[in-house]
Amino acid sequence: MNYPILETVLIVLLTVLLVNIAFRLFRLPLILGYLVVGILVGPHSFGWIPDSKAINSLSEFGVVFLMFTVGLEFSFTKLLALKYAVFVLGVLQVLLSILITAAIGLGLTLSFMQSIALGCVVAMSSTALVVKLLNEDFQIHTKYGSTAIGILLFQDLAVIPILVIISSLTSHYLGALYYFLLIALGKAVIAIAVILSIGRWLLRPLFHTIAATRMTELFSLSVLFVAIGSAWITARLGMTLALGAFLSGLMLGETQFRHQIKQEIRPFRDVLLGLFFVSIGMLADLRNWIDAWFWIVLLLSALMFGKTMLVVLLCRLSGFDGYNAIRTGIVLGQGGEFGFAILSLALTSHLLPVDYGQVVLASLIISFAFAPFMIRHNQQIAQWFLPSASAWNQEETGYELKQLTAKLNNHVIICGFGRVGQNLAYFLNRMGIPYVAFDLDPSIVHNATLAGESVIYGNVTHPELLTAAQPQKAAAVVISFDDVQTSLNLLHQLKQFKIPILVRCKDEAEFAILRDKGATRIVTEVFEESLTLVNYLLQILHIPKEKIQHVIQHARANNYKIMSHFYPGSFLNEMGGGLIYEHLRPVYLPEQAYAIARSIDELNLSKIEVVAIRRENLHLKPQSDTRLQAGDTLILYGLPDYLDEAEAILLQG
Repeated sequence: MNYPILETVLIVLLTVLLVNIAFRLFRLPLILGYLVVGILVGPHSFGWIPDSKAINSLSEFGVVFLMFTVGLEFSFTKLLALKYAVFVLGVLQVLLSILITAAIGLGLTLSFMQSIALGCVVAMSSTALVVKLLNEDFQIHTKYGSTAIGILLFQDLAVIPILVIISSLTSHYLGALYYFLLIALGKAVIAIAVILSIGRWLLRPLFHTIAATRMTELFSLSVLFVAIGSAWITARLGMTLALGAFLSGLMLGETQFRHQIKQEIRPFRDVLLGLFFVSIGMLADLRNWIDAWFWIVLLLSALMFGKTMLVVLLCRLSGFDGYNAIRTGIVLGQGGEFGFAILSLALTSHLLPVDYGQVVLASLIISFAFAPFMIRHNQQIAQWFLPSASAWNQEETGYELKQLTAKLNNHVIICGFGRVGQNLAYFLNRMGIPYVAFDLDPSIVHNATLAGESVIYGNVTHPELLTAAQPQKAAAVVISFDDVQTSLNLLHQLKQFKIPILVRCKDEAEFAILRDKGATRIVTEVFEESLTLVNYLLQILHIPKEKIQHVIQHARANNYKIMSHFYPGSFLNEMGGGLIYEHLRPVYLPEQAYAIARSIDELNLSKIEVVAIRRENLHLKPQSDTRLQAGDTLILYGLPDYLDEAEAILLQG
């Protein structure tokens, strides 16, 4: 039997695997890798997949799941806060992009209809690309990130009327344009009302009921059904799939299930979104690109630079500072997936000639290729254009901070105001101890400041900000970041002040690094969770409280040394982080082992520690002159490579 769809998927998966390994080795964006895969397997290169319909159908789900997760990140309150970005900046960006491009097109002898169609293509930016990269870099809730999302949301809303306009331009019924636009608007209102009603009155109680069953498969199926079902509703009413998915995500984003829902949808989203970028690459015809390189470069420059400058201008006129205006413009300076849809309609309707279409297509794809670099490095690019912007922002924050800490003495500096930092602040407030906190999440800083907390938005690893916090007058510093490298950076800067520094970390690998860098006290999540369980368990077993406290204090006083001895399971790194851990390993000595009748000293096992020797039913404390016997089991402790080396010495010499 022949399975063409299966063969297509296998070809794509194999090529994606090989190309992404190469791109990962050279630290290139994986999105660019997906585009390259599309170009390679598509009908215009090697032709391994002559028809992209199967891939296109699957790839649309990637955008659906992406927009669903974006909806989960927002709430109605946050969405209302974006109304200016959506309905003012978004409207102006789309309209002006169309008008300016159309004017240039007319100057280049394109017809009026062709110029309008080209303007509609240029007006679109990539929701999938921008949202994915902003999410990965945790920038989606920053000022420039949320503004970009607002403009993208309007672009998604504008796709349907634009498609109606393009269809009308190719027909002889231009007089019916207003009628078709009115119908499209009515459908949009109905779609939004239906999904919001279903979400408010059905989805929340439904997920409460499903969660109560504790059936993970049922929960996963429900998430998939809601995401795809809402997209289907908007598609049936003539809207985009992405809009319906976003609205349903928005409804579920205000429930307590949103974090679990994000975890359930993530594997589907990542794989299918990769297929979406592959399908974009499959449209490319490199032979036409070579012939029309001049026009491609010209249109690409106009697309990226022109759109960026337009967004920057609109943001500046709206009162944005130059720094955030430039960052917003850079983020939106590429073609969009809906631009491909508009271009496809214009080509199939013979509104644009095929040669023109390939020039536009090439410009869109190349802008896609540049976009990951531009978005990832938008801060550095903005600082290059405005070198004083970063310093100005730091000075403003530093001045605000100095005003806040001017009268403080013996205060606590909290670096990171997430759950841990906020809990610390609660108890410090109860004790009347002054503090100042830092965080890079604008939402946390905004809400905490409104509530009267002493929180500053800024990167505390910047020397100017750290100095303004007056660590020389502080009683202590608490570092509660998840990222150990950030903690190490801060530790290095704080050494000169000779004040107590408390650091939070995840496991013993991070513990060892932080201890060596001079942290006064390190709280390790894995160890403290274990000690809490030990405390409760021994209480249940009626062990005297004094003895329990002695055991726990002894473990802490020795820097958790005894607790760092553990046997790894199938997954050595189950505690996360991808680090290599010191751990225990038992080694049994058979009769022919090299170590038999030799002392531990003679074996020169200096890189590891022999914790214990099990001999028959006895546990012996090893001494340097202890002679080993056949049948002994040595309990070794150390890094995996050193353990391998020691085991080889014990058994083979």
